[in-house]
Amino acid sequence: MNEQLHIINKIKEYQTIIIHRHVRPDPDAYGAQGALAELIRYSFPTKQVYIVGDEDPSLAFLLTMDEIPDDTYQDALVIVCDTANQARIADQRYAMGKELIKIDHHPIVDDYGDCSWVDTNSSSTSEMIYELLVIGQEQGLKCNQRAAELMYSGIVGDTGRFLFPSTTDRTFRVASELVSYGFDRTKLYDQLYNTKLHIARFKGYILQNIEISESGVSTITITKDTLSEFGMTPLETSQLVGVLGDIEGVRVWAFFVEEEDMIRVRMRSNGPVINKVAEKYNGGGHPMASGATIYRWEEKQSVIDDLEAVCR
Repeated sequence: MNEQLHIINKIKEYQTIIIHRHVRPDPDAYGAQGALAELIRYSFPTKQVYIVGDEDPSLAFLLTMDEIPDDTYQDALVIVCDTANQARIADQRYAMGKELIKIDHHPIVDDYGDCSWVDTNSSSTSEMIYELLVIGQEQGLKCNQRAAELMYSGIVGDTGRFLFPSTTDRTFRVASELVSYGFDRTKLYDQLYNTKLHIARFKGYILQNIEISESGVSTITITKDTLSEFGMTPLETSQLVGVLGDIEGVRVWAFFVEEEDMIRVRMRSNGPVINKVAEKYNGGGHPMASGATIYRWEEKQSVIDDLEAVCR
């Protein structure tokens, strides 16, 4: 609790607070970042609170980022949510603030910040923001419907609608508290999981072209030409990375997605620990959900060999 109280005291101390999260945001990154900003604004209306970073058009219904000049960082408190290492922080101006705080639920890759609160037992960083709210109520932290909706969306996203093993009894308790704020859950689910036609067609392509080894490693290779054929962007492929997890015999799976100057590797697992493999290839993440980067197709087989090894 010492870290949480320290963070709350720092939030109360500073007039300007800038909140970052990781590049290529997912619902938890948006949820934690946006909910924390909303909690601070609602609880301390005179403070200047900003959220920054690259945007994902598919998640625009959740948040719109602020555009701020460099001098806003002078004498500001910077909080980075849901980001294990500094290289993946969206908007690298995060280091320009007066003090830096890290709030994250990933295994530690990069121990940065003047204060770091990391809880790998939490289902999501959004769940951690709720914990911060509970601890900070005596210090003046208050929640509104908008903040509750953002935390809930982050938890839903990072738990796969409460299906992933990271979901705990605490997660369900937090979710039950959040839904009491009365936001439209049906609309939220529709926005989170509504699938565009070209993405649905690409899902069919994935299912027709996957490869599965005897040990349970499944891979799909997605070139720039394939993306162009289906009208897909590299970012949109992240919406489909979970589709292989329900196939019988699949234990570990990886999407190799060709971008302009790199090949993005999105890895998932139904059991074997894969984040150490991701760390070997310029990445990292959770034990069963990680990402990596390679720069030549010749490296692909090496990644697959390492995934085969963890399955064996």
